[in-house]
Amino acid sequence: MLSRAARPALRAGAAVSSRAVAPSAATFATLREIEGRLKSIRNIEKITKTMKIVASTKLTRAQRGMTESRKYGETSNEVYKSAETAAVEGEGKKKLVVVCSSDKGLCGGIHSGLSRFIRRQALTDAKFDLVILGEKCRSQLSRTNAKNIVLSFSGVGKDIPTFADAQAIADQIVQLPGEYSEVEIVYNKFINATSYEPATIEAFSEESLANSPNFSTFEVEESQLSNLREYGLANSLYWALAEGHACEISARRNAMDNASKNAGEMINKYQILFNRTRQAVITSELVEIITGATASEDM
Repeated sequence: MLSRAARPALRAGAAVSSRAVAPSAATFATLREIEGRLKSIRNIEKITKTMKIVASTKLTRAQRGMTESRKYGETSNEVYKSAETAAVEGEGKKKLVVVCSSDKGLCGGIHSGLSRFIRRQALTDAKFDLVILGEKCRSQLSRTNAKNIVLSFSGVGKDIPTFADAQAIADQIVQLPGEYSEVEIVYNKFINATSYEPATIEAFSEESLANSPNFSTFEVEESQLSNLREYGLANSLYWALAEGHACEISARRNAMDNASKNAGEMINKYQILFNRTRQAVITSELVEIITGATASEDM
């Protein structure tokens, strides 16, 4: 049995102990939350670093494919330049704009840049139809320019584009109903490994080729103009797709590099927070032990 003199001291010690346990329990919960968040951020850092390595490996092949595709597109442009080909203007004729994007994300604002380029163009010239290659730009432009979209393709950008891919797309574009005054291909132009910008390539219609002042020097039969027009469009599409693919790989590498750096900074910040919180828990436990020992001595 405890004496009546010891009972008040025991009750005071119990009250102090109960008041100290409450913040400690909350701190343990916070420690578990911080530890779980640290684990999640470390996993994200591993993923982003792996994606950066994969993109760096693919970038060399993409740049090689881009260099090879330029030969096709620049050759067609030299023919148009020598023939002095120009767009045919006429009432009721629209311009056809082909947007070269892809289906993949996690590559910064490379697709948003193309969408903004088209929206700015729509402010000055509303009479144009859209052919969109890739789901990213299609989903973005369908919110603002859905009425202009006449054809779209998915499954683009899975690997380095080939001329066969461009030829299949050109075949579908040629079969579109209606006559267009000009065809403009919008793509991302590769400047260097860290920068790119939206650019355009002109691909003229069959009527534009026939009306070229110097086109007769090439001695092309009129019956072959449709084939020549489709072949020139395929060359330009191949160039645009290959260069856009190289820009996408480069942008993904840069985006994953930035994401890895941000994850590392967050890990450092949460690690410091975890250490400080754990030190607070240890201090709180020491205070509880000392308080309990002091209360026992006073009994």
